[in-house]
Amino acid sequence: MRSFLKLALLVALTLSTFGCAHNYYNIPQETLEKKVKTVGVASLFTDADSDLRHPDKSSLVALIQTFNAKNEKELIARLRSTGTFYSVRPVDGDPGRLFSTLLQNRERREDAGVTYNKYFYKKDEVRRLAAENNLDALLLVVVNGITRTEKVYANNLLSYLETDYNFLALSAELVDRDGEIIWEYPNFKKSLPLSYPMLLSLQYPDFDEAAANLSDKVDVKFKTIAGITRALAKTETSVSNGPPVSSLYADRFDDMISLMKKYQPLFGGKKETAPAAAPTGALEPANPAVPAPANPAPAAPAPQAAPAPQEVPQAPAVQEAPAPVPQGIQEPAVRSEEIMPETPAK
Repeated sequence: MRSFLKLALLVALTLSTFGCAHNYYNIPQETLEKKVKTVGVASLFTDADSDLRHPDKSSLVALIQTFNAKNEKELIARLRSTGTFYSVRPVDGDPGRLFSTLLQNRERREDAGVTYNKYFYKKDEVRRLAAENNLDALLLVVVNGITRTEKVYANNLLSYLETDYNFLALSAELVDRDGEIIWEYPNFKKSLPLSYPMLLSLQYPDFDEAAANLSDKVDVKFKTIAGITRALAKTETSVSNGPPVSSLYADRFDDMISLMKKYQPLFGGKKETAPAAAPTGALEPANPAVPAPANPAPAAPAPQAAPAPQEVPQAPAVQEAPAPVPQGIQEPAVRSEEIMPETPAK
């Protein structure tokens, strides 16, 4: 029994410890709440100089810019819906010009098994932009190209090709007024194994062509601009009842924003009061359930009480009323007949 109690205590302590480990920011949550209340979201940037290997690169860059403009408001709406920050608002300005003004350099990184592009911004320009817009922090999101090794299966799932593929990816950083990074995506505060989903694959292995030619060699081909357009154009409902949002963008926005929410401790937080109310609410229906059967219970004796009028036959003591014999015995006879139908009527 003691060993069981020790184990339970150990589990509780472990859960309470790791319950506070869901802070995906580079600063404590208390500092975040005091320091960052108003966040400005810049227009989605397009890094045309990143690893975009598509043969029609210019058309691809123009396409990305178009879809960025269509979907950037959805990012603001979804971030607002979390309630993480007091105010979330857009930062006006041409995205291309703003990106070139802010960008200091880009690095291709491989951290914790994740390949991504990390962006560094000029602190002086960040301070200027934050001051002009009266912001505590800036969210800067870049759509960029990156090549990494992936294992892609054929439709029949019987064969696959593991090689390098070119992708569209999203990199994001939340920087404070001084240009310091306080949150980033991909995020390395997550529990292992880390994941970094891509926005869209620009290439595919042509298993059908290899099968048609009875060849073991599978060629990797680029998707057409028309095909990429159709993929990005698939939409779903906006959270703000605005224009439909690209499903591919929405998936990445949701992944990002899930890592920007404030963590809730397992013990001692506001979350704990809600479950405490749940049991009381659960007991309330239980109480009415008890009276419900209780009501029929007295109803059962009630009909048994009805036979109690059988005591009325004892009430023939009323026949003592015939004591006034002078009025004749016929009257009590008639009254007894009147009484007899009353008892069966019950």
